[in-house]
This record gives sequence, structure tokens and C-alpha cells, in this order.
Amino acid sequence: MDSTALSGLDRRIAGCRACPRLVAWREEVARTKRAAFADWTYWGRPVPGFGPPDARLLIVGLAPAAHGGNRTGRMFTGDRSGDVLYEALYDVGLASQPTSVHADDGLELYGVRVTAPVHCAPPANKPTPAERDTCRSWLVQELNLLRPALRAVVVLGAFGWQAALPAFAEAGWTVPRPRPAFAHGAHVALDGLDLFGCFHVSQRNTFTGRLTPAMLREVLRTAARTAGLPQATAP
Repeated sequence: MDSTALSGLDRRIAGCRACPRLVAWREEVARTKRAAFADWTYWGRPVPGFGPPDARLLIVGLAPAAHGGNRTGRMFTGDRSGDVLYEALYDVGLASQPTSVHADDGLELYGVRVTAPVHCAPPANKPTPAERDTCRSWLVQELNLLRPALRAVVVLGAFGWQAALPAFAEAGWTVPRPRPAFAHGAHVALDGLDLFGCFHVSQRNTFTGRLTPAMLREVLRTAARTAGLPQATAP
């Protein structure tokens, strides 16, 4: 729960240039922009995690969106996936407001931190396995710093699940073998840590109804209660 150490990690993440393809893409997007955001100064760097250092619940996504986190500098902020996630966190009592539009909008998370296994926006939202593996050390370091308080994790999507399990193992948790398969609603008990699977909050999933707001709230509420967060409200 060392806030200074976590802030230092966030700064180092934001300065990373380890993956040439991702560096080129995130900076190109920041230069060319989207017409709707022509007046924005894009972040255009790796996006660190967001939330308090004593978080009892961690949410692990995929990677920042090119015109979302890559624009705003905050995980799941400024895109439709973030709209869905933060509204659900607000609904279950884990966020101070239901929207997340820019890094200085006053949003606070209560006992929750949001991160990703890949910190740069990737082309077509698809990091390569090598990029995923290169970025893993950041997640391992973050897990080590969060470990004293961390009690539960919600992983969004199969990619995040596949990326997170080796990170948990490297951070010292015992991950079952064979590794548990991803599924919505999956629950794996590690030593002192409960891991939950949830379909990703992507537009493809939310627009088609594969993931509904009620489904997302149910997973978040269950994980929050498991983590001992008393503010998670009843349905």
C-alpha cells in the first residue's frame, strides 16, 4: 500500500518505449487525432493504472483505446467501453460518478483500481503475444505493490485472462495447472486472492447483448463483496 512506490511505477510505465510498433502507433494516433477530438492534446503514451494504492479489488482490461485512454491518459476514460464500465462501478457503489471523460473530471474509485496487461494502444486493438509478454513485468510490479490489500480481481475478456494468469504466477500466487479456462462468471480461488472472469466491456459485446449492464454489475458486486468492500450495494 505504498502510494509513493505506486506513483513511481506509474511514471515509469508512462515513459516506456519498449515496443517499437506500439510506440509508433500511439504517437501517430496522437498526431493525426480523430476529427471529433481535433482540439485535444492527446496523451499519446503508455497509460498507467488508475485507482487507490490500497485497492482491495483490481479490474484488468486489455489495452487503452486509441482515442480513449491514449487520448485522455486514464484507463477506460473517454470511450464507450469506459462509459459502460464506470457506470456499472457507480451503480454498485464503487465510483464517485457514472462518467469518465477526462483525467481531471473528479472521478474517484472506492477500493478499486483499474489496469491492463498492455499499457499502449495497439493497432486494431490487438497487441501481439510478444508485446503482451514484454508488458507483463509492469503488471507483475503493480500486483506486488497492491498485494498487501488486494483480495479480488475481475479480468475482462479472454486476452486479459491469458495475460493475467502468468503475471499472478510471477507475482507469487499459485496458479492451478492446467491453467483455468476463461469464461464469463468464472471463479478461481488462488491463495488469498479470488479471480473472476467477465466478458470484456467492448462495443461488440455490449451492443450485441453478450454482456448486459446487469451481467456486469453482478460480477462486480460479487467480486466487491468477496474483496470485503462494504459499499457494494444490493441489487
